[in-house]
Amino acid sequence: MPKSATTYQPQLLDPHSAEPQPISPKNGRNFKLAELYSLLDCQLVEVIRLTPELILIVDEEGKFCNPCYLNLLATYLWYQHQPAARGQDSIVGRAILCHDKQFK
Repeated sequence: MPKSATTYQPQLLDPHSAEPQPISPKNGRNFKLAELYSLLDCQLVEVIRLTPELILIVDEEGKFCNPCYLNLLATYLWYQHQPAARGQDSIVGRAILCHDKQFK
């Protein structure tokens, strides 16, 4: 049985770590923009839908950072759920994997 938004454990996917890191919204329910900016070290976020319920939240301007680091795990997840993206683009920098109801 799939987890609901209230029980799904969000994960921080960092390009410098082989393992996802469990994180939680400060209010226990959903992430606010200021919180995401801090977690992702960015000023603009982009939401990438993986499934009807799961999303990746990434730095919209991550490719402008120097240096920028390829996020292999986030890119792999994106390719698995959206095969048309393969070979077209990749995800750089930190990403957050969470239920879509955990982002307001």
